[in-house]
Amino acid sequence: MGKILSDTTPVPADPATETVPAGESAAIRAAAVLARGGLVAFPTETVYGLGADATSAAAVARLYAAKGRPSFNPLIAHVADLDAVRALARLEGDGLRLAQAFWPGPLTLVLPKAPACPVSDLATAGLDTVAVRIPAHPLAHAILAAFGRPVAAPSANISGHVSPTTAAHVAADLGGRIDLIVDGGPVAVGVESTIIACLGAPVMLRPGGLPRAEIERVLGHPLGDGAAARGPTERPAAPGLLASHYAPRASVRLEAASLAPGEALLAFGPQPLPGAEQAAKVLNLSPRGDLVEAASNLFGYLRALDGCGAASIAVMAVPRHGLGEAINDRLRRAAAPRDAADEEIEG
Repeated sequence: MGKILSDTTPVPADPATETVPAGESAAIRAAAVLARGGLVAFPTETVYGLGADATSAAAVARLYAAKGRPSFNPLIAHVADLDAVRALARLEGDGLRLAQAFWPGPLTLVLPKAPACPVSDLATAGLDTVAVRIPAHPLAHAILAAFGRPVAAPSANISGHVSPTTAAHVAADLGGRIDLIVDGGPVAVGVESTIIACLGAPVMLRPGGLPRAEIERVLGHPLGDGAAARGPTERPAAPGLLASHYAPRASVRLEAASLAPGEALLAFGPQPLPGAEQAAKVLNLSPRGDLVEAASNLFGYLRALDGCGAASIAVMAVPRHGLGEAINDRLRRAAAPRDAADEEIEG
């Protein structure tokens, strides 16, 4: 692991969030803020993450407060290398094979905790497992290496809002709530990591930036069903499993075959939708039907359509193969009913 910075002076909440451009000095600055218990937003290859020292319950509590995130929803611990993973979790068998094949990259593994796992119970939501990832983004790696401890880093947005793919998205949600934003430009993947539980036979808990088919190719067999990830209390076993999530303020209508007057339209592919000329605003995830392009545009376009003032966003059908599985998962969560219980949990 990298050098652990020794400055433990608490960072007071600052109403003016600083934004700095990517670079070596930004990584050092970010590591120093993390070491003092502060909150830093930084790009990964998937989305922008909001980082806090995962070993500090106080820092994690501040992260939950900044996001308005449910305290029962566990966080992913981001680290720089496999040695750092082994300090947190038991990595063996199928988990080790997946780690060697796909890390660094958009894959999170839920693993049994190591006996001396330093990640705070608040970050793991009191579970005996820990979610771990080695991101591929060079700036994220530089920050993790400079900091030398695991960083809890959920998406850098208000909990339940659309995930951020640029520094401007982060500032719109969290400006004044966090200490530092490191601007590394738009992210490459655009949807969160795929989450696989390796607690026996591997199970997909959340589709994401690494397609199912690539994982199953390495394993040599199909992934199990993630429905068992929820216990009788419906407490999520891993991040990203709340039913109502990634939600714009406007309602979202899926599999739209036509458009009502005044709706905004999230389109896909070259074929126009009847009534599109009446739309409040139209954005096409990929006019040529490219799922990689669609994934990278998804959250940014949802944010833009949500900001146009329409009460409803109609969404054209998106294929479900490859990255389409993750795209449809996020759209389904964006469209999920948000009743009083959801609002209490997410707010």
